[in-house]
Amino acid sequence: MSETPTRKGLSPAARRTALLGAMFLMATSAIGPGFITQTTVFTVQLRAAFAFAIVISILVDVAVQLNVWRVVGISGMRAQELGNKVLPGIGWVLAVLVFIGGVVFNIGNIAGTGLGMNAMLGLDPKIGGAISAVVAILIFLSKRAGMALDRIVVLLGAIMILLMIYVAIVAAPPIGEALKNTVMPEKVDFLIITTLIGGTVGGYITYAGAHRMLDSGATGPENVKAITQSSVLGVIVTGIMRVLLFLAIFGVVAGGATLAGNNMAAEAFQHAAGDIGLRMFGVVLWSAALTSVIGAAYTSVSFITTSTTSERTRNLITVAFIAFCAAAFLLLGQAPQTLLIFAGAFNGLILPLGFAVILWIAWRRRDLLRGYAYPLWLLVIGVLTWLLTLYLGWNSLSGLAALWK
Repeated sequence: MSETPTRKGLSPAARRTALLGAMFLMATSAIGPGFITQTTVFTVQLRAAFAFAIVISILVDVAVQLNVWRVVGISGMRAQELGNKVLPGIGWVLAVLVFIGGVVFNIGNIAGTGLGMNAMLGLDPKIGGAISAVVAILIFLSKRAGMALDRIVVLLGAIMILLMIYVAIVAAPPIGEALKNTVMPEKVDFLIITTLIGGTVGGYITYAGAHRMLDSGATGPENVKAITQSSVLGVIVTGIMRVLLFLAIFGVVAGGATLAGNNMAAEAFQHAAGDIGLRMFGVVLWSAALTSVIGAAYTSVSFITTSTTSERTRNLITVAFIAFCAAAFLLLGQAPQTLLIFAGAFNGLILPLGFAVILWIAWRRRDLLRGYAYPLWLLVIGVLTWLLTLYLGWNSLSGLAALWK
């Protein structure tokens, strides 16, 4: 979102803002309506034992993002450009998968903004979704779209965290029980762990912050420290939000409340803080959904454009992307479940495919890393994590096969 791909002319302060924006774009892209629903449902299922699943998923997320951000950042190229350097055409296959998944998930994200405005202000979900889509479009039509994007995602991310802290405190969860289960879980559910991982580093989310980072100018071997810090902090922000939401829901459940409706997260907020809690849930859901709309649109378009595409062209394509998703939501009323399942399957394929390209470059293509000697320990951690992504991908294919039946 800049006049030049790497924004070499940025002042140190502007570069820090852009890096902060990249970090929050990655984090808030992961924190969407699905994130809130998953966390709530799994907390109700596992109660205190869900703490262990959160910790494991965060560790895997860090391993993935450390490798993705480092390779993309040092090379100064987007994931699809790197893919085409490794094997001509594979980058565009990755781009198609990301773009299709991004379209479908963004319909769901816009639906989430509508539900958020309904809980927050009582607006009809369709009207709320349309208004939210216009807000996202205005950000990309701004003359200083890059700065607007960075500031909006940081602001909304901070609002979500502050509101979640309040609700978590009011819910008064048994912290000691949660801490004990962090290291000695009463129950371990590997399917839930893999679902969490897919939801935080799957699909377009894997590359949201890394692609945005390229606009900051913090690229090349000389910026390894800034790249590493931003990638880890982005995962930590996502983890903090997950922990706070878990504590809020766990506090309500441990207090004896029964959550069994279609919107358990809203019920939990209402149990914890009354009607004001429901309004707060609306703000959190709207913020989470809007930042996911922005993240999905920005990242999906970054996969079908190149580093030479002008800022204006990229922004106009992004606006068209959001408008199309909004129109689909208004016509359909919701994101069709079948399409969401297909998009989930695409996400399961994107992670092992794209991550394999990243690891191959780290291992064999030092020329693309400007001569940088890639740390062996990081490569080993990456390979072990990639094996897990293969398992995730197999699960996605199995789900897709079951859908066809």
